[in-house]
Amino acid sequence: MSNKFMPKTPVDLAPPSDTPISMAELAKCDGIKGTVFDVSHNHNAYGVGKGYHVFVGRDASRALGKSSLKPEDTALDVSWDYSTLTEKQLKVLDDWYTFFSNRYNIVGRVSDLPSAKRE
Repeated sequence: MSNKFMPKTPVDLAPPSDTPISMAELAKCDGIKGTVFDVSHNHNAYGVGKGYHVFVGRDASRALGKSSLKPEDTALDVSWDYSTLTEKQLKVLDDWYTFFSNRYNIVGRVSDLPSAKRE
């Protein structure tokens, strides 16, 4: 694993949880590819009015893969759908997943994420 994804300060993470979490329960978390990360302790990035608050309360796969903060990529009805991402964007999404995995506790999986068909 590349060191570029490792936090500068070591983070003590709890073992990953596979607890089912509904889309409604994502309010204090951020989801990526159906995995829910607890970002609630990072108010500087995810707090109300902060740059990454647009990712809170949803599976942000689409926007993260596209490196986008645009409403059309962060809206709840599409934010989870990464089926149309290019190979390059899928790599970016995988990098974000690794980044989050090294910094935030995995608290569950989205239980009611719509299915997207990958072509």
